[in-house]
Amino acid sequence: GVDGIRLDVVNYYYHSPLLQNNPPKTAAQRAAFMGLKSNPYNDQIHLFDKSQPENLEFLSCLRELIDRYPNRTLLGEIGDDYAAELMGQYTDGNDKLHMAYCFRLLREHHSAHYVRDAVEEHERHIANGWPCWSMSNHDTERVATRWAAENTSHPQQAFLYLALLLSLRGSACVYYGEELGFSEAALAYEEIQDPFGLAFWPNYKGRDGCRTPMVWNASATYGGFSELPPWLPLCELHRE
Repeated sequence: GVDGIRLDVVNYYYHSPLLQNNPPKTAAQRAAFMGLKSNPYNDQIHLFDKSQPENLEFLSCLRELIDRYPNRTLLGEIGDDYAAELMGQYTDGNDKLHMAYCFRLLREHHSAHYVRDAVEEHERHIANGWPCWSMSNHDTERVATRWAAENTSHPQQAFLYLALLLSLRGSACVYYGEELGFSEAALAYEEIQDPFGLAFWPNYKGRDGCRTPMVWNASATYGGFSELPPWLPLCELHRE
């Protein structure tokens, strides 16, 4: 009954059979990295533990399988320093993924120049492939807060971001709550469940701020999400 499958980190399925060590990043490369700098995973150049050529053959087999079922789609998440190039490879030829997305619009950078560069880079590499764009997901701070003008989140800004997302060529993944302008929830340490947040607090407070319950009914207990206390607390600002 599903319409397709979203494949997590689709370029991680193979590693080099020789099991070489990844080379370390230089200090300049670590400083230029746009993600969580305190995570030791980001101290390496991941040449040998992901994005291997064998991945393409596997995706072709997977596409052959899913094509046996009508009107189904494969969406792959690509996490790599050269994600645009991989997106082109993984969606080219109509025999692998139907579409793929990466992380360029999930960063804190959001100037006109940055967005244009991200779009043009992907268009340049993807060619006849089909992109899929997202501005928020379960691993990043909500765009309404991350891109907030003058550090003040406002629903009208969030709707402008959504208009931009839906104007790009390709498909779009709208993260729950974006259509309502949800901002990032502020959680106390005692409320956090995310192992990343527990491990890296207070330098990084984890991903639970974007994972709090959806508000379906502003006047209902727990926002209509459940009748019992949910895994994460409801963000009271989201009721409005």
